[in-house]
Amino acid sequence: MQVALRVIIGVFGIIGTLVLLQTWLDPAKIAAGLRLVGQGWQGQSALRSELAGFFGTAGLLSLAGAVRNDRRLLVGPLVLISLALAGRFVQIALDGWSSTVIPAIVVEAVLLAVYLAGYRYVR
Repeated sequence: MQVALRVIIGVFGIIGTLVLLQTWLDPAKIAAGLRLVGQGWQGQSALRSELAGFFGTAGLLSLAGAVRNDRRLLVGPLVLISLALAGRFVQIALDGWSSTVIPAIVVEAVLLAVYLAGYRYVR
């Protein structure tokens, strides 16, 4: 089970790192996929720094945790995904339910479950 978790977490890490690179190289493409608008220099800069920072941190720490077999490195992704998921529920509480949020909640819940399992079983 530990090896399978490390592989899955490593794949998450690679995906996060690829999103980081894609955001740096073509922020408009990532923004469009997430229905964000990065207008002008400041908007592009925000995408390249903040969005890439989120995915880059989660991705690189996930990859490092999987390669090094060190669960301490999974704390960062755990916190980031937990806050992202909490943000979805804040959005629902403040602005009401939308069926468009379901895929994001499912993805974040799965990520959270995998990172929690990884934290428990990866040494």
